Amino acid sequence: MYNLSSYIKRGHRFVHNQLFPGNKKLSTLMIYATDLCDSACKHCLIWAKRPVHYLSFEKIKEIMQSRCITKDTAVGLEGGEFMLHPEAEQILEWFHQHHPQFDLLSNCLKPEKLIQAVKKFPPKRLLISLDGTAETYLYMRGKAGYESVLTVIEQLHTVLPISVMFTLSPYNDFEDMRHVANVCKKFGIDMRVGIYNDIAFFDTVDKAHDTEIGSHKGEDQLQFADVKDLKAAGVFEKTKAQKQLELTGDLSVPKHDFMRLRENFTEKIPAIIKEFSENYDFLVLYNEWRQNNLKMRCYSILDSLVILPDGAVPICQNLDLKIGNVFEKSLDEIFNGKPTRQLQKHYVQNCNQCWLNFHRKYDVILYRTFEKYFGKFLTSKLFGYYQWEADRHVTYKEYFNKPENKG
Repeated sequence: MYNLSSYIKRGHRFVHNQLFPGNKKLSTLMIYATDLCDSACKHCLIWAKRPVHYLSFEKIKEIMQSRCITKDTAVGLEGGEFMLHPEAEQILEWFHQHHPQFDLLSNCLKPEKLIQAVKKFPPKRLLISLDGTAETYLYMRGKAGYESVLTVIEQLHTVLPISVMFTLSPYNDFEDMRHVANVCKKFGIDMRVGIYNDIAFFDTVDKAHDTEIGSHKGEDQLQFADVKDLKAAGVFEKTKAQKQLELTGDLSVPKHDFMRLRENFTEKIPAIIKEFSENYDFLVLYNEWRQNNLKMRCYSILDSLVILPDGAVPICQNLDLKIGNVFEKSLDEIFNGKPTRQLQKHYVQNCNQCWLNFHRKYDVILYRTFEKYFGKFLTSKLFGYYQWEADRHVTYKEYFNKPENKG
């Protein structure tokens, strides 16, 4: 998904942001333009949010004038379902003309509309969701959208770069991962594997990392009435109360119960996953992280940000901690203001709370790259204490040279 040039630019951005913390620049900005969604996913309940919010075209243009955004900032346009935004085409046209370094994320449930828009205003990459077979898709996402996704892939895979986003969760399994990998291989497109997490904005129900992979596969899809019942029962309020614990105490300890023994699933990872870069190691290291063996600081929050449909800006995708709102302050004030810099310093040094692609792939690449050239001792001195597994002395190379981790 990313080439050498991308990593060099992000490395340069890392150095700049360390030297000038009050003038940091963004490598990645994800704009959740609306929480309106026509899916009904179990692993994300954005589609059940009411009232529906939008970031207007004018507000998005205003945000894009921020000093912390450069011509190299990779912007992601998503939702909900971005194509349901009433000004979706107008926004795409503006980005195509003024900031071509943008990605579009979609569930493809309106394939004709998406295909037409992408051909007219092509993004740098199209990121689409596919989490298994047609049957798994129906039960996990609540809509029979599998064929719509394939239609988009068939018609656009020669038009622009496509990445298929697969989320490993309690609602699918490694056989679904294998299926999606084979689809991607057939069409010669990229595959990105992510992990189900307790993302505050998503109103997740099943506790991530404690709920085993595939444990709820095939269960009936959720209906809007089901979510209303969950809200009436106080499920989301309880979850939000629990998430307040993230904001205090020792953040180096994961939210899930790391004292419980978990299955080592490394041998279940399909061999075909190795044909798509940055996925196999991410999964194997997740296996270590969820058992509290892997520990590293989170530097990604210094150059990656999301903006929610109501204008709120969380410190990261995972924590329910808002650092501001673009309807009240400018993005520059929010991202580079003194209060945020103090929070960022604390969470960089202490937070090991998630295993999200948006954050942890960057951290893994940062640590493993410096370790490769400068060794583990000096990398620890530069970036802080870290370990890949239970034995804190093992290097990344040594870890993946172990027979059980080679796959």
